[in-house]
Amino acid sequence: MEYTIFGNDLPGVAIQLKNGESVYTQSGGMAWMENGINMETNVKGGLLKGLGRMFAGESLFMATYSSIRDGAEIVFSSTFPGAIIDFTLKPGQQIIAQKNAFLCAEQSVDLGVEFTRKFSAGMFGGEGFILQRLSGQGTFFLEAAGSIVKRELRPGEVLKVDTGNVVAFESSVRYEIETVKGFANIFFGGEGLFLTKLTGPGVIWLQTLTLQNVAARIIPFIPSNSH
Repeated sequence: MEYTIFGNDLPGVAIQLKNGESVYTQSGGMAWMENGINMETNVKGGLLKGLGRMFAGESLFMATYSSIRDGAEIVFSSTFPGAIIDFTLKPGQQIIAQKNAFLCAEQSVDLGVEFTRKFSAGMFGGEGFILQRLSGQGTFFLEAAGSIVKRELRPGEVLKVDTGNVVAFESSVRYEIETVKGFANIFFGGEGLFLTKLTGPGVIWLQTLTLQNVAARIIPFIPSNSH
């Protein structure tokens, strides 16, 4: 499988499949494709796995696209301004991602559910109580808002991140929620009550934009039906 990520603020990924190769995405995730690719929609992995994906922000049904010739191209596009990140999983490696981040993947990559270790992290962490876990081997793609920053944390190194700015991290990274200290910081600091605390070792991917912040800026300008 070969691929090219293209575009600036509204990117897409064009994937060229060999005969017999397949990729899958959530229902409705494909932008366009050439002849020579067959589509099959099903509850990938069974009903329980499908319901888990729904809680993690994806659809119950997944669409699988399989090529019947060499070089057939299929394109997946992002759903909001930002970036598309490509990952190639090594044996034993696992990536934890925020809700709604999954775009598409090879068949050999498994999309599952990851429960945050602490209930407080799920309730207040900005990514929700349920995250996405990607495992297996092969290539997959995540979409993120704004620009992407990749950081590698050393063992014991800590990075505190504003709520919602975490895109993904290796499973070796510890994920916790820390309360902002100080009355003035809580009520006038503009960062909310909680920060996400990431502790190494491992690689993390951060985004400069959050959909919550975008929505908060747009909502005041949306006309209401009231007179």
